[in-house]
Amino acid sequence: MKTGLYPKLALTGIRKNGRLYIPYILTCIIMTAMHYIIVFLSESGILEGSSGGGTMQSMLGFGGWVMALFSLIFLFYTHSFLIRRRKKELGLYNILGMGKGNIGMIMLWENLITAALSLTGGLAAGIGLSKLAELGFLNILKAEIDYSFSVSPAAAIRTLVVFGAIFAIIFVNSIIQIKVSNPAELLKSESTGEKPPKANRILGIAGIVILGAAYYIAVSIKEPLGAFTWFFAAVLMVIAATYIIFITGSVVMCRALQKNKSYYYKANHFVSVSSMAYRMKRNGAGLASICILITMVLVMISSTACLYFGAEDSIHTRYPRDVAADVEFEIPGSLSDANVADLRDRFEGAAWENGTDQLNILDYRYGVVTGLLKDGILNTDVSDGDILAFGVNSYSNVNQVYLIPVADYNRVMGANETLEKDQVMIYSAKEEYQKKTFTIKDGKTFEVKKVLNDFFDDSTSDIDVISSLYIVVSNLDESLGSITELKDYNGNSALKLHWYYGYDSDAGKEKESAAAAGMKDCIREFFTENYDGECSYNVECLEDNREDFYSTFGTLFYMGILLSIVFIFAAVLIIYYKQISEGFEDERRFEIMMKVGMTREDIKKSVNSQMLTVFFLPLVTAVIHTSFAFPMIRKLLILFNLNNLNLFLTTYGLSVLIFGILYAAVYKITSNTYYSIVSGREAE
Repeated sequence: MKTGLYPKLALTGIRKNGRLYIPYILTCIIMTAMHYIIVFLSESGILEGSSGGGTMQSMLGFGGWVMALFSLIFLFYTHSFLIRRRKKELGLYNILGMGKGNIGMIMLWENLITAALSLTGGLAAGIGLSKLAELGFLNILKAEIDYSFSVSPAAAIRTLVVFGAIFAIIFVNSIIQIKVSNPAELLKSESTGEKPPKANRILGIAGIVILGAAYYIAVSIKEPLGAFTWFFAAVLMVIAATYIIFITGSVVMCRALQKNKSYYYKANHFVSVSSMAYRMKRNGAGLASICILITMVLVMISSTACLYFGAEDSIHTRYPRDVAADVEFEIPGSLSDANVADLRDRFEGAAWENGTDQLNILDYRYGVVTGLLKDGILNTDVSDGDILAFGVNSYSNVNQVYLIPVADYNRVMGANETLEKDQVMIYSAKEEYQKKTFTIKDGKTFEVKKVLNDFFDDSTSDIDVISSLYIVVSNLDESLGSITELKDYNGNSALKLHWYYGYDSDAGKEKESAAAAGMKDCIREFFTENYDGECSYNVECLEDNREDFYSTFGTLFYMGILLSIVFIFAAVLIIYYKQISEGFEDERRFEIMMKVGMTREDIKKSVNSQMLTVFFLPLVTAVIHTSFAFPMIRKLLILFNLNNLNLFLTTYGLSVLIFGILYAAVYKITSNTYYSIVSGREAE
């Protein structure tokens, strides 16, 4: 056989099946372009010198590999639609004398042509749009705009290698399918339906149990660390349960509709339900895939948008004062009134020297001890194994206990409270403290005189990874006593003594940053003069960290947008191929029904019945999934110092609304395509 015949046959096959190949090639082009853009941005010189540039490049680099993995899975999955549609044609070639090797050569050329069009178009689109993508990225980051255009050879080569490997894997799979099929099976493949499916009740119950367990994990976790630990396990459980329930549940639904005679024996229901009943295994898997993609889009875009638009809230939560110092006094007795007054004077001098005004000052001493709190008893000598033994909500029992002298509390809060030596007042941000006493194991027991309803406006209690318990004591030195001798499970002192001093300012970034640097100098000078330089401290300036916050959240938001676009295209393509393949399968059935009196209007009603019966199930289920995941996602956002519930509800609601409108548009387009096939004419 002449070598030139293979590319001609391949081109003819692609052209004759343009309705299938054109969307597939367009999707390949989009994914190739997206991959190039992500890799291009990860290697862009604009990020190297910026604040947080290394973090942004790492995140984008990871996003590139996520994009590559998803492209492999999705393109491999969607190519099966093409192979299924082409099997009859390839079987005819086999009957006419072509061997499987010849058919393999046709498939090779089809794959080469598809790959060439996809890679050429994808790289051209990626390079052409890369500058626009870069400008959009810089705008989200609120960074300086650079209008110079560049091409990244490294990004282009990596994209060619990744997608070249993907097309090679797809080609190998095509050859395997042809090799294991015989000519008769290929000829009948298009008309071969599935055997009447049986509802596997045990599998269905297992799916419901798995989904219920995943939902329970999502809504029962109370602490951010627990949410982070269980998030991916819950995601995998939801994915598995979704596939099981859609496959088995679809069968149950069709069987129930067939048993409902008043519903089933109607012109607009009979054909659609009977058609669905014989392909529900494949149909259920497709619907489950659409549902998972929709869920991914809703979770990703709502959470990343919430982070980006809530960046200002997040940064002010993480840094409750514009300039702040937290000094640890490691030497017993060093946290004295005289030492605190000395450091305070030095800090005020540093602020004055750098032209920084001091507003909303927060100034207090505290001791902090971490342990496992149970039944009002805090155990500081615990191991990780003890903590993990508590299960899903184990971290809810781990507490950071802040011991604050009543004098500092009264000064900050403008109160006039008094306490005896063994009395305390307690404030808990998460839930009200219920016990009448508070005990530090191997330390001492305090009587709870009062449970406070309000405390310092430090803005951190709601976003602490570990729960915080604030305890007001009469005097740090007198009240703590033997607590200072306690050791943690590493043998270190369980109690840490600190002094916090912070203030807001209107002076601007440069002066505030200089004041923070001056505070560091003051701390080092103080400890050099009094304690031979041994000191531990943390000085922070909000403005110094603003760019890091916006760069991190902006990168996450941008990645969320890019990956959401890809996932939406993937869902649309699955829906389109599902409608196309089912349309060709049902074409003959509707042709027979038209010969016995079924009108085109009846066909349209039947099509609408079938679409409405199953089409919106993935969207509804995805909304249910994300609604149950809401508490867990909120806990994960707390790890980013964001606890703005109203903002999250807004971004989530807008995401569902916008995607619902898009999904309805896809429904209209694909239902018209299906109708045009089964009715034998173009959609009106």
